[in-house]
Amino acid sequence: QVQLVESGGGSVQTGDSLELSCAVASGSIYSVTAMGWYRRAPGEQRELVATVATVTGGDRPTYGEAVKGRFTISRRSRSTVVLQMTALRPEDTGVYYCKAETRSGLESWGQGTQVTVSA
Repeated sequence: QVQLVESGGGSVQTGDSLELSCAVASGSIYSVTAMGWYRRAPGEQRELVATVATVTGGDRPTYGEAVKGRFTISRRSRSTVVLQMTALRPEDTGVYYCKAETRSGLESWGQGTQVTVSA
């Protein structure tokens, strides 16, 4: 497993932008095959926001339906992924969790960071 450090988040208004960052703080970065973000809205189950997998030929991003066209996930470095969120809506409010998956199938989660979008 790896340890993850999240940064970013905060309170914004509808239509604003935010950036979340997730870095591997410890553990073997070379064992990580995918990193990404999930979120949990109040009273809801955790859902996929965006992930990026390391595959032959480059990175492969995957997006949840609710954020397609508005959010972009990218690698800033081998150990850091960034989620750029634009055109934020109140329904994007929730706790955002970073997750890393390793080659052995283990999952590591960050502590979560709050994103609040007011109307």
